[in-house]
Amino acid sequence: MGERLKITDPEKLVLLYERFRDVCLVEKEIWKEIFMPRDISQGPVRTNIQDRYEVEIDDPAVEAALDDNIVLGSAALGAAIEEYRQHIMFYRNM
Repeated sequence: MGERLKITDPEKLVLLYERFRDVCLVEKEIWKEIFMPRDISQGPVRTNIQDRYEVEIDDPAVEAALDDNIVLGSAALGAAIEEYRQHIMFYRNM
């Protein structure tokens, strides 16, 4: 496994938490990685290439709470993600 970069930029984290919520609502089995379009501030990029982020949840109880909120819909899951943000980390492989 290569070197990983923990994402700490607040603006990027907002986008990643939103994407994580959307992915959880669609397919829980793919929680452990999400894809985001490449950052366009890096200059021209191919639009069919996306960055892959690994998702780590450091507490099984948090994962269970998130799972329980999926059936309650987007707002409930978003609130749960907001409450447990400190337990959800995103990493990008370098």
